[in-house]
Amino acid sequence: MSNGYRAGVMRATALAAVLAVFGAPVMADEIFYVSGAVGNAVENFKAYVKPWEEKTGNTVTLVPMPASTTDQFAQYRLWLAAGSTDIDLYQTDVIWAPQLADQFVDLTAAAKDLVPTEFPSIVESQTVGGKLVALPIFTDAPALYYRKDLLDKYKVAVPTTWDELTAAAKTIQDGEKAANPDFWGFVWQGNAYEGLTCDALEWVKSFGGGQIVEADGSISINNPKAVKALETAKGWVGTISPEGVLAYQEEEARGVWQTGNAAFMRNWPYAYGLGNGDDSKVKGLFGVTTLPVGAAGDTSAATLGGWNVAVSKYSKHQDAAVSLALWLAGPEVQKMRALNESNLPTIQSLYDDADIAAKQPIIPQWKNVFLNAVPRPSAPTLTKYSEVSAKFFNAVHETLAGNGSAADNLAALEADLTDLKGDGWK
Repeated sequence: MSNGYRAGVMRATALAAVLAVFGAPVMADEIFYVSGAVGNAVENFKAYVKPWEEKTGNTVTLVPMPASTTDQFAQYRLWLAAGSTDIDLYQTDVIWAPQLADQFVDLTAAAKDLVPTEFPSIVESQTVGGKLVALPIFTDAPALYYRKDLLDKYKVAVPTTWDELTAAAKTIQDGEKAANPDFWGFVWQGNAYEGLTCDALEWVKSFGGGQIVEADGSISINNPKAVKALETAKGWVGTISPEGVLAYQEEEARGVWQTGNAAFMRNWPYAYGLGNGDDSKVKGLFGVTTLPVGAAGDTSAATLGGWNVAVSKYSKHQDAAVSLALWLAGPEVQKMRALNESNLPTIQSLYDDADIAAKQPIIPQWKNVFLNAVPRPSAPTLTKYSEVSAKFFNAVHETLAGNGSAADNLAALEADLTDLKGDGWK
């Protein structure tokens, strides 16, 4: 375990609370839950687990991680490879199931009543070799956020193609910069990490350039449409997007947007609720729509995201950990997440919930975004997905930074992926 995380994961002395069972004192369990954090997720988590703590007598300690999913995954692998008993439950990205399946408890039997209420495709994404290795707690698909007031001010239509977005962003930016030099047309995630894989997959797919590696395992990324997609995005850097966008992750983009310094933003649903918070300068001023396409006739693409909860097979408190996983994945907490963080539920009935529709009216509407969701190639590349993604986002980042053309970088990427694949993805 790295020193940077040691303080957060050392197991404390067992909880002193005593439950009387037939007159005998029983020590409750302290469950350690590790999770990345964006927005106000850490603060809300305490409210989500409080009813379970009160019902069971157990306590939950949240171990926060960096916002970067790439950094999270690297640390998870270290803990699991070492058979660490410090962490009982892991909050996992939708793409991690094939790579970590052997380290997690099979939840198939425990979740037999919950699974039928879920979207089947989401449950399928967490099932490896017939084993349900994680329970979905919310799903994700990004959208294009836009300032309704500024589109009206400059008489600009909601863009449906990337060229239209580029033109609209420039028009608004040129008009706003005179009074606000910090204003930009479009903010997104350009750092070299998993988030850039998501953004760039959307560009490539929306130009008709495929999904990097196709469902049959074939490598498709080196093609003219993918080149055009990346060259288009490269043209945004330093024009409608700041040079610093090459270091942005989700929170950096949201920070610019929420302070009123951008016309458009690509981000996940969590930013919607925060953008309408009382401390937001864009409260009530923005809308969302599907991400643009390369040209008329192309299909919009939104990277399928989402988070799940998995129980470590090394946990010394597996029964309590499974119980907590079921609670976090259940309808009560999913509804709380929807209301508090505008997280998209994985339980189908919640899209018809009156409370959610009243407080977060965007959630029922997000179904249109979700219908355009495209998976990252974790299923065909299996345990090599992290390496595939890293090679992809690094090639994209080099292109965006002006270090080689998209054509040259994608040709080199194809060669690297071919070597990595060898006789097949394993």
